[in-house]
Amino acid sequence: MSDCCSVEEGPPLHPQSADTKPDILIIGGGSAAFSAAITAAESGARVVMAGEGTIGGTCVNVGCVPSKTLIRAMEAVHAGKTTDRFEGVKGVSSVFNWKALVQQKQTLVDGLRKAKYEDLLPGYPNISYVKGRARFTGNGAEVEVDGVLYHPKKIILATGSSPALPPINGIRSVPVLDSTKALELENLPESLLVIGGGIIGVELGQMFERAGVKVTICCRSRLLPDAEPEVSEALAEYLRQEGVTVCQGFGYQKIEEGGKGIALTCETPDGERVMEAEQVLAATGRQPNTKNLHLEKASIALNGNGGIAVNEYMRTSHPDVYAVGDVTGQDMFVYMAAYGGKLAARNALEGDKHRYSNEAMPSVVFTDPQVAMVGLTEAEAKAKGHDVKTSLITLDNIARHVAARDTRGLIKLVGDRETDQLLGATILAPEAGDSIQTVVMALKAGLTTKELADTIFPYLTAVEGVKLAAQNFRKDVKKLSCCAG
Repeated sequence: MSDCCSVEEGPPLHPQSADTKPDILIIGGGSAAFSAAITAAESGARVVMAGEGTIGGTCVNVGCVPSKTLIRAMEAVHAGKTTDRFEGVKGVSSVFNWKALVQQKQTLVDGLRKAKYEDLLPGYPNISYVKGRARFTGNGAEVEVDGVLYHPKKIILATGSSPALPPINGIRSVPVLDSTKALELENLPESLLVIGGGIIGVELGQMFERAGVKVTICCRSRLLPDAEPEVSEALAEYLRQEGVTVCQGFGYQKIEEGGKGIALTCETPDGERVMEAEQVLAATGRQPNTKNLHLEKASIALNGNGGIAVNEYMRTSHPDVYAVGDVTGQDMFVYMAAYGGKLAARNALEGDKHRYSNEAMPSVVFTDPQVAMVGLTEAEAKAKGHDVKTSLITLDNIARHVAARDTRGLIKLVGDRETDQLLGATILAPEAGDSIQTVVMALKAGLTTKELADTIFPYLTAVEGVKLAAQNFRKDVKKLSCCAG
C-alpha cells in the first residue's frame, strides 16, 4: 500500500506561495510522492507537491504502521499462551485494555508522520507543499489545484489507492468495516466475518482472533491465491488451530443484517450457507485513486484494473505525465511506491533512462508465521516456459526452529532444471520477512541453486534454511550433520 487521499486533512504545512510553473508538479502526499519530490529536489529541481487529505499517505497513517504494531502486540499475547511448548515454563497474557493499545498505536502513527513527512519539508526549500484537490483542466498538462492553475514542465501522479468494496448484493446497505475503520476500533466485537483471504484479510483476521474475537475468513478461492498452494494450505491449517474459521472456495450471494449482526449468504460445494457475525470486514483489495483527476481531459489511459497505465519508465500515455505507486494498480507495496517515485523523478528530469523492474521484488505477509516471497512461483515459472525443478523442506529440518520448538512452516525454492538458475522462493516461517532478503540478493546476483547451496550461512539461524533448501535439490538434508554441511 502506498499513497492515499481519503483521510482527513491535518494542519497547514509549508505555507509559502507555490511556484505555478515548477519543474515538476507531484500530485499526492504519500510515500511515492515524497520519494519523487526529494529525488527531484536533490537534483536542483523546483517542485510543487499538491496533497489532498492527511500528509503521509496510507502506509504511515492507516496501513503498514498501525496494522503491524497491533499485529506485533497480539503476537506478544499469543506467545504468552504458547510457552507450554517448553517444559517447566508457563506464561500468562491477555488483552485487558484494547482502547489503550489503539491509542498507543495512534501516538506512534502521529509521531512517525511528523518525523518522516511533515518535518522533512522545511529541509527542502525548493519543495512547496500545497493542499487541495488537483485535476487536469483539458488544456494540455495544465492542472488546477483549488482554483490555482499550474503549468509544470512535468507531472508525477502519486494519488495512491483506497479500500474497495466487493461486488456483493446488499453490500452498500449494511455497515461494513474496511481496513482503515477496523484499525480504529476502540471496542472489540464478539465476532468478525472477514470477506477476502488476501494479505489484509489474513493479517487482520489472525490479529483479531488473538485479541479474543471469534473470526471467520471467507474467500472465493484460497488464502493468498498468488502464493504457492502448499503455503496457502499450511497457513489455513495454522489459522484453524488458533480458532479461526477458514472458508475457501465460497461464492458470495448476498449480505444483509441478521440476528447476530450481519449475515453473508454463500454458495459452497455443499450448498447454500449463511454465516453471521457482529461485524464484517471487507478485505478484498484496493482501488487506485483516479476518480477526481479528470484524466480523460489529458488523454491519460487506464489499464485493465483501473490503474493508470504506465510504461517501463513510469510514463503514462501523456508524454509529460508519469504515475507511480498504488495509482498504477501494480506492485502495491510502500517500498515499490518509493522506488517508482525515485525513478519517475529521474526520468522526468533526465529523459527516460531508468527502467522500473520488479523481478527481485520481495513481498511479506505479516501473519504468524510470516509468508515471504520473491521471484517466480512454480506455476509462474512453468507459464514462462522454464523446465522447472523445486525443493521444499519443512521447518523441522532447520535447527533454529527445532530449538525454538516452533516448526510451523516451510521453504520452497524454484529453479530451472537445465540452467540450474534460481528463479524464486517462498518462505513460510517466523520472521520470514528477514530471511527472504537473502534470496533477493541471490536473484539479483544471478546465483544458481548450487552456488546458493555452497554459500556459507551461520548455524542456528532461521536463514540457514535457505541454504538447506538449496542443498535439498541434490541431497536429502535429513542425512546432513549440523551446520548444513
